[in-house]
Amino acid sequence: MCLGLLCCAALFFWGAGSMDTEVTQSPSHLIKGKDQRAKMDCVPKEGHAYVYWYRKKLEEAFEFLVYFQNQNMMEDTALFKQRFSAECPQNSPCSLEINSTEAADSALYFCASSQSTVLHVSSS
Repeated sequence: MCLGLLCCAALFFWGAGSMDTEVTQSPSHLIKGKDQRAKMDCVPKEGHAYVYWYRKKLEEAFEFLVYFQNQNMMEDTALFKQRFSAECPQNSPCSLEINSTEAADSALYFCASSQSTVLHVSSS
């Protein structure tokens, strides 16, 4: 049981409406105590092959976590590898899971989808 605000992770998801031009995320919010599992789902727009997960902490920049092409994980980050897992099974919602929540996980979590992806451009 959570004894105070500092030991809880409040996870909020950008919940899209029922318009077919948007992804649908659920649940719309989730509060977990320390060391719990937190799972969020995303239904991408129909026909979109790419699914991306980001998180946004208060007064910080968006952090990229992971992306999929169809069912295949294409790229992830060191942050993701530490305590997250994700999957994007065919004909099922994609999911992102925090394996053991910490207070630092309190953030907005965003799912996005697209028909294609952008190329990574190097500054060198």
